[in-house]
Amino acid sequence: MSKGTETRQAVLEEAARVASRVGLGGLTIGSLATTTQLSKSGLFAHFQSKEALQLQLLDHTRERFVDLVVRPALAAPRGEPRVRELFRRWLAWDADALPGGCLFVAASAEFDDQPGPVRDRLAQDQRDWLETIAQVFRTGIAEGQFRPAADPEQFAYDLHGVMLAFHHASRLLGDPDAAARATRAFEALLLAARRPAN
Repeated sequence: MSKGTETRQAVLEEAARVASRVGLGGLTIGSLATTTQLSKSGLFAHFQSKEALQLQLLDHTRERFVDLVVRPALAAPRGEPRVRELFRRWLAWDADALPGGCLFVAASAEFDDQPGPVRDRLAQDQRDWLETIAQVFRTGIAEGQFRPAADPEQFAYDLHGVMLAFHHASRLLGDPDAAARATRAFEALLLAARRPAN
């Protein structure tokens, strides 16, 4: 890895920490120069604009999410064990990956009514993630562990709702039972989806 690439990665890691607390809109090249102790001109050479910085940060954070959540979950056995691993890793991501919680949740609320490339990227990432959840759930149907008539897209929607509630309860409300409540809601989704024993 070249020194320029290493610098960019270090800057993006710091940008993720900052943006998780102040939002993508609050992240500027100037504030990032201060926290990284790099020159504004040097950072501008890397990113060219605030929007380019935001887009590269989303790409960087998506890659990190894939590395920490998606790939390890896909290594679990197909079916319910894989769904469980996906949930477990997603919960840990939201709780611990960044100081302000999941950057995608915060950025989605921030940009949902702001047309443009950042919103478009967030929306596509969200569609891809919901499809990943649905596909993981489909393996459970194929393995005979979930009801054949179960709706993978609805399961993905419902699980995403559980995780949004967890984010809200843990971050905004400071509910110490947020993870336990999310886990109970997840277990209820699995119970409803399971194929009845013969």
